[in-house]
Amino acid sequence: MTETTNRVATGLAAEPTGDLTIRTVAMPADTNANGDIFGGWLLSQMDLGGGIFAAKVAKTRTVTVAIEAMTFRKAVHVGDVVSVHADLVRMGRTSLTVHIEAWVLRRNENAPILVTDGNFTFVSIDEDGRPQVIKRPDATIST
Repeated sequence: MTETTNRVATGLAAEPTGDLTIRTVAMPADTNANGDIFGGWLLSQMDLGGGIFAAKVAKTRTVTVAIEAMTFRKAVHVGDVVSVHADLVRMGRTSLTVHIEAWVLRRNENAPILVTDGNFTFVSIDEDGRPQVIKRPDATIST
């Protein structure tokens, strides 16, 4: 399988990297008994954002097949503005690995905070739900 590496997620960035795919506000309905936002809610936002990004790159329908290296770094609080950013790590024959970061902007703060990140793998599928080859863009550049 031929793979292309665009970015290897190493270290922690001070600012969000990659394409902004979703921005939303964490609401009281998304909290646990301690008043923090459920990790599952955040994971679903990241999966939605990653799916938007993967479909844009593959130019086809994509589905999530794996999540690896998921790290919950900080809690998300009610009222935080959550931004999901996605960046291509690797493109295979039928799959894409996308590094997804969730950042928050808290009330009365100016700097974004990285709260969660991980690598999600998506597979390009056809109308029947079977994996299909991702068509790569033509490498020639016309001037």
